[in-house]
Amino acid sequence: MPTTRSGRNLSTGKAETSVTSDTIPAYTYEKDPSAIYRQSFSIVREEAELSHLPEDLRPAAIRLIHACGMTDLPRDLAWSDGVTDAARRAFANGAPVFCDVEMVAHGIIASRLAKETHIVCTLNDASVPDRARKLGTTRSAAAVELWRDRLEGAVVAVGNAPTALFHLLEMIAAGGPKPALILGFPVGFVGAAESKDALIANPFAIPFLAVTGRRGGSAMAAAAVNALAAGLPEET
Repeated sequence: MPTTRSGRNLSTGKAETSVTSDTIPAYTYEKDPSAIYRQSFSIVREEAELSHLPEDLRPAAIRLIHACGMTDLPRDLAWSDGVTDAARRAFANGAPVFCDVEMVAHGIIASRLAKETHIVCTLNDASVPDRARKLGTTRSAAAVELWRDRLEGAVVAVGNAPTALFHLLEMIAAGGPKPALILGFPVGFVGAAESKDALIANPFAIPFLAVTGRRGGSAMAAAAVNALAAGLPEET
């Protein structure tokens, strides 16, 4: 029979029971990565309403749902016409991908991008804190200033900071270079919804994909990049 060892925690005085190798439970779960993806995407297709989305945008919606577990997400998606075509051209040309935070950058699957593609996050650049003080803004917004020289025709993925998205739009409005597309997924309660509304209303004819409201996050922003760059290769 399974055995356990009992004792008393000297700091709390509470009795404790330690588990031995004989008592480790045998869980039953899927272990094959390909099967996990196939089943996950199948469930998403069964439970999510995707019919209102353009056919070429559905892989991105599926991957976004997979990243957050929320099958109602498609109702809050907003996009511009031609955003998938703009993404394909940019990725085919090896355009750099600018990210507002490291979590977005690390969530992007680099093997699905052209070899010459650079995934860039400038948030931790040594000059950023001083720039933020001079501009009177956040580090996330100040870091966007360092994108200027390579922003033209680039892909931008914002998954955390509303101030980064706002500052990017301000920079473009002031005559700055235009990216090929903007993926807007800032998350939170202060400025997140408003920054995405500003992106959706942008007068610069910049293609975009965004989730409206408070929802968003780094996982979603990275998922959008991965889907627009390669679709759903796990299903093939």
